[in-house]
Amino acid sequence: MAISEAYPYREPSTPVSRGAFIVIEGLDKAGKTTQAQKLCDTLYAQGHNVKTLRFPDRTTPIGRMINSYLENTTEMDDHAIHLLFSANRWERASYIKQQISLGTTIICDRYYYSGMVYSASKNNPALSLDWARSPEVGLPRPDRVIFLDLSAAEAEKRGGYGEEKYEKREMQERVRERFLGLTVRGGEESTDMTVIDAGSSVEEVAESILSDVAKVVRDVESGLRRELGTVGAWSQS
Repeated sequence: MAISEAYPYREPSTPVSRGAFIVIEGLDKAGKTTQAQKLCDTLYAQGHNVKTLRFPDRTTPIGRMINSYLENTTEMDDHAIHLLFSANRWERASYIKQQISLGTTIICDRYYYSGMVYSASKNNPALSLDWARSPEVGLPRPDRVIFLDLSAAEAEKRGGYGEEKYEKREMQERVRERFLGLTVRGGEESTDMTVIDAGSSVEEVAESILSDVAKVVRDVESGLRRELGTVGAWSQS
């Protein structure tokens, strides 16, 4: 399921300002889904209300079209499929804001970072990173984005690699380069993203993520961090 209902809501023992919005990003087979689940399990055990969300959400009509494309059963223009990916995120924007306003922390497996980076990595000269980001302006802005850094060569060795359209080494190398480029570009993405080595053991990666995210969640719930923001436009230099 794209949205997990495995964590029943509980009344918090102390007042909560709002929930946090945490995104886990990375190459295919970097361990995003595993780490998102482990983070949810840990935060819930610590008393936080949490839900997981995964993009693309293949349960919606738009998501089913995306699924056909990713499984190589249909072809689509690069711009058209990118806009479908973006629309799929917009389908859940209200849900994200609602849950966070109720004090629930959302752990999201992929978000618009993947959307713009993967599309721009197709080497289509008519599809730049700036163009790919523009439909995302106005979406809920994450409080923290964790990028699980793994080389394309290492990702290729993991089980199930190569089953979907983008799981090719050359593509994954370009994706990684663009993700890491966001950390030095300046702006929201540089501020919001933390890079974590995904080549360690599952438990070591989980500990690294938790050490970064735990303070963000506490600060958000206690009101020390800003209200949930929205993705802003890149400044034109």
